[in-house]
Amino acid sequence: MHRLLLSLLLMFVSFPLLAAEAPRPKVGLVLSGGAARGLAHIGVLKALEEQGIKVDAIAGTSMGAVVGGLYASGYKIDELEKLALNIDWQQALSDAPPRKDVPFRRKQDDRDFLVKQKLSFRDDGSLGLPLGVIQGQNLALLLESMLAHTSDTRDFDKLPIPFRAVATDIASGEKVVFRRGHLPQVIRASMSIPAVFAPVELDGRLLVDGGMVDNIPLDVAREMGVDVAIVVDIGTPLRSRKQLATVVDVLNQSITLMTRRNSEEQLAALHRDDILIQPPLSSFGVTDFGRAQDMIDAGYRAARALDARLAVLKRPQASDGELLAARSPSQRTPVITAIRIENDSKVSDDVIRYYIRQPIGEPLELDRLQTDMGTLYGLDYFDRVQYRVVHKGADNTLVINARGRRGGTDYLRLGLNLSDDMRGDSAFNIGASYRVNGINTLGAEWLTRAQIGDQQELYSEFYQPLDAGSRYFIAPYLNLGSQNIEATLDDDPVAEYRLERYGFGLNLGRQIGNSGEVRFGVGQAWGKADVRIGDQDLPRFSFSEGFYELKYSFDTLDNVYFPHSGEDINLVLRQYDEGLGSDQRYRQWAFKLDKAMSSGPNTWVLGGQYGRTLDDAEVVTSSFVLGGARQLSGFRQDSVSGQNVSLMRMVYYRRLTPRAYLPLDFPLYLGGSLERGRAWNNDNEFDSGYINAASIFVGFETPLGPLNFSYGANSENQKALYLNLGHTF
Repeated sequence: MHRLLLSLLLMFVSFPLLAAEAPRPKVGLVLSGGAARGLAHIGVLKALEEQGIKVDAIAGTSMGAVVGGLYASGYKIDELEKLALNIDWQQALSDAPPRKDVPFRRKQDDRDFLVKQKLSFRDDGSLGLPLGVIQGQNLALLLESMLAHTSDTRDFDKLPIPFRAVATDIASGEKVVFRRGHLPQVIRASMSIPAVFAPVELDGRLLVDGGMVDNIPLDVAREMGVDVAIVVDIGTPLRSRKQLATVVDVLNQSITLMTRRNSEEQLAALHRDDILIQPPLSSFGVTDFGRAQDMIDAGYRAARALDARLAVLKRPQASDGELLAARSPSQRTPVITAIRIENDSKVSDDVIRYYIRQPIGEPLELDRLQTDMGTLYGLDYFDRVQYRVVHKGADNTLVINARGRRGGTDYLRLGLNLSDDMRGDSAFNIGASYRVNGINTLGAEWLTRAQIGDQQELYSEFYQPLDAGSRYFIAPYLNLGSQNIEATLDDDPVAEYRLERYGFGLNLGRQIGNSGEVRFGVGQAWGKADVRIGDQDLPRFSFSEGFYELKYSFDTLDNVYFPHSGEDINLVLRQYDEGLGSDQRYRQWAFKLDKAMSSGPNTWVLGGQYGRTLDDAEVVTSSFVLGGARQLSGFRQDSVSGQNVSLMRMVYYRRLTPRAYLPLDFPLYLGGSLERGRAWNNDNEFDSGYINAASIFVGFETPLGPLNFSYGANSENQKALYLNLGHTF
């Protein structure tokens, strides 16, 4: 009896203590997908931290996987907010590296020709179409750089916060839940919006955005053993027919349709104690990365509005410092002890290794590595160039994974330009170039360029690197061309000749980083000149040329069409020598410079060109040409010629459209130019004197390249309209 009473007494005494030590419910955070709207998750996380709520597990889809994965790996809220506001989203959501990182050889492709888009062909001649508009090269590199400290973590339960990401197997339609793997690659797979981003191949599956099957992965969080779920739904209601006015509206609607049905199924499974947070995001689109702060604020306010309900999940004994310390990331810059290349492309491992400048025995230099990855990708041999760090004991191996282009490495580009002087005289040129890449493992190329119209050309060059880094090269070439040259006597035009020239040559060269090259070459050419317009009794003649040539080129422009910074310099020195079969011995040099400067949406390009013939020579064969939009505007294209020419110009333009954050960014510019130039000969009285010119233009950067409409006039009472697709200057 006494024992029974004692037991009852102990039960009553210990009951408050047992109640006080009741286990805290395990809190799961569920972050849905929604592209740019997913930045609202950062605001929600900020509010949860301020409430002192410890998250025990995170499940995310698409952008929810991005934010959730970074937070689970140890990123603090202020770091996430800074990333969202400072990332160059337009660069991250494209494939092209910054132009400063592109090899000079590829910069020449932009300069030589034509429109920026190119068609790729496989070795069998078939057209290679991509699996997505965006391959995700820059996005993958960004994720790798942000998550380098997780490289040795394959089990996501061992992250500071256990984490799951959801993707979709596009072949079977099955949901794929990642509990293990390489975290940057898993996140990249989870956010691969079909047709927008190329799918990710992983473990034999072709993976796309998890929102197709589970945009609000509440069921995944339940499987992680959570007791209470905080669900953040960033979905948007469907738009009405009248609201679907642009391609961006249709893209937004497509994503919403893809995700809304499975989202509603998950929301219907919420328990009474679960908390649903739905930030008001109806005014934000899936591409509104430029409004990051507004979306973060919307998420924060939506979470703080539920403070009363969230308060029951607060962990009283956890201070803010403890919460932050629990998530501090491990070392993000491991010391690299070895570098390994994984490569299935046409070029050798040595070529890839050459571009990796990471020192052995030094901490990982992420900024330099990002630049190196951009340079490698810019070679145009790869679908993807990525890296990861593999830890084994005290060793940290930097692994470079280069996947060859499945769509082919041979490229076709097209171009067009027109001009009309409004007096019945017009000129046009249509051009194309075809480049065969990867002829051997050093990266030899065969480039052929053709143009028909007012100025005809057929040029073919074989470019053979002499070392793995293409520092030294040899380039034999063939060239056939014809153009109109105006013959002037005593300041009066007397005839227009059709000059035809064909020849060949050989260049030896040295590349200067990614910005320039020097070439020394010899060449021979033959041709004839016939009177096209004018006195048919004027002499017709044939000629032979042999010459030495030195070329220097330097290009740091950030955009070849509408540059905002950088410069473009070209210098050519040529000596025609009778010892090489030339009819005449004379010297020429030509210099060209453009310097771009910007302030906000305003850009100025200062520059010009100067061409000089130093000795007596036949006028028709030794003339330089000017004329055309911003080349003494008002004159028809290439209609001003002389043995010596000079041109100074200032070009101004202003961007009229706001910046977009997807490759669907087609800026519109309004601008004008002031020009002053002159042409004169050595062996007769012709001297145009200095001619003043000006132009106004509207430029639109289309998917094919820049489309320019220009009107120009000059002090010689010449006026002209121009339409250019391709070249801007």
